[in-house]
Amino acid sequence: MDYRITTRDERETIHVAQNLESEKFENMIICLQGDLGSGKTIFTKGFAQALGIEENITSPTFNIIKEYTNGELPLYHMDVYRLNGKVDELGLDDYFNKGGVVIIEWADLIENYLPEERLDIKFKILDEESRTLIFIPHGQKYEEICEAIL
Repeated sequence: MDYRITTRDERETIHVAQNLESEKFENMIICLQGDLGSGKTIFTKGFAQALGIEENITSPTFNIIKEYTNGELPLYHMDVYRLNGKVDELGLDDYFNKGGVVIIEWADLIENYLPEERLDIKFKILDEESRTLIFIPHGQKYEEICEAIL
C-alpha cells in the first residue's frame, strides 16, 4: 500500500521528515526519489534536525556519502546520482548494518543494491512550492511506521 501526503512549502516537508524521525530505529533505510529540486535534501535536513544533528546538511553529490555521528543515531546521507549504478566499492551493506539511519538520494538508480526492507519516498513536484510525497513501505516495520505517521 502506498501513502501520500502533499506539502505546500519547505516547512511542511521538514515537518513530515521530523514526524518520520520520531519512528526511527537502528539500520533504518530511507530511499528518496524525485527530480532535481523536488525536496529530497530539504527532507533530509528536517530528519537530521530532529535527530539533533546541528551541522549544515547539504546534498553529498560530489562526496557521495556524508556521515553525521553527533545525533541520537548516526546519519549516513548518500547521493548516488553520479555513480552511474557503480556502487560495488561503496560498501553499502556495511552502512546498512552500522546501527544508524541511511538516507539515499536518487535511490532508484541503485535499486538492485537496496535491501528488501526499506522505505521508498517519491517526491513529485506540483508547483514552485508544493510537493506530493509518496511513501512506499517494504516490510512490516516500515508499513507500521507509515500507519503511525501518515
